[in-house]
Amino acid sequence: MAFGVGLLLATSAVSIAVAQGVPIPAATPPINAFTTSEQHYQYLLDAAHGGTKHTYESVPKWEGQWSPGGNNMFSLFLVDGTMAAAMAPVDAVVKEGVLTPAYEEAYKARRAEMVEFGEQPYDRLTHCEYPGLARWFWEPYTREFVNTPDQSWFLNDFMNESRRIYIGAEHMNPYGTHSSTGDSIGFWNGNKLIVNTKYVLPADYLRGAPLTSNKLETVEIWEMKTLDNGMNRIEVNVTFYDEHALLKPVTTIYTYNRRPDLENAGARIRNWECETTSNSYEDADGNTNYLLPGDPGYKDARGYTAFPELPGQSRDPNNEALGADGMPELEGGQ
Repeated sequence: MAFGVGLLLATSAVSIAVAQGVPIPAATPPINAFTTSEQHYQYLLDAAHGGTKHTYESVPKWEGQWSPGGNNMFSLFLVDGTMAAAMAPVDAVVKEGVLTPAYEEAYKARRAEMVEFGEQPYDRLTHCEYPGLARWFWEPYTREFVNTPDQSWFLNDFMNESRRIYIGAEHMNPYGTHSSTGDSIGFWNGNKLIVNTKYVLPADYLRGAPLTSNKLETVEIWEMKTLDNGMNRIEVNVTFYDEHALLKPVTTIYTYNRRPDLENAGARIRNWECETTSNSYEDADGNTNYLLPGDPGYKDARGYTAFPELPGQSRDPNNEALGADGMPELEGGQ
């Protein structure tokens, strides 16, 4: 456990250090003022003459483990868009004319809560809700990117929130509903992957950041580059479209740094389990609270399954105590 926590805490710090001296590039807005993500995506597809048809041999290889580097998302919404100001409980000035009136009011209320309480009192991830597409770009956890000629798989350690990009395909929504990461299609333009995503559930860009609506859509331009210091970095230029939340589309950039140190340490993406282990909840006052051992509804993440009388049913096998009869000692453990 200590190894895992230490690895997690080190991830962001090392990722930033990897790119020291290499500034985050400025975002590149669309060449035209498109009103929809479909128009934007189709323009790029036409400009690429239908896209590059890669084979398994030619498709760009983004193998290995990666972790998020810097981004300039908060500069879209705050006058001082530095990460230090954005995440601090200060009376940050919200930019005017970016969000629609209703969403701007909601964002100002969120920032006011941070000033009043010293932090955002409650975050929806506490009850195991998925981060969602906009927040997916930012989440500071290990990533893997797997490209094939027909699909790209973008894997996130956090909540196993994985994305599939269907190359050369049309949008499909056979279930008639939205999801946390939506439906993504794409095409290659040489070594750049162009992605269009829609059908996304309402969420937010991050805690302390604005909310997004169920009309959020993106056009993403992904590219791996080699930095001056020899390290590899993936950059994604993202244009967000959201008719309910944004007065006009906004564009920002996110980066991901290659992490051979994690690979050498043996780090791997495992199954992320939240729903049956979280004892956090939102109380009647809207604050984060916790169930403790003995409280009704408390979940013992290291207890036993529904069959504790059988050997090997402990969820903590490395510390499972067995009696003289070879059966588990159940005192306090069920």
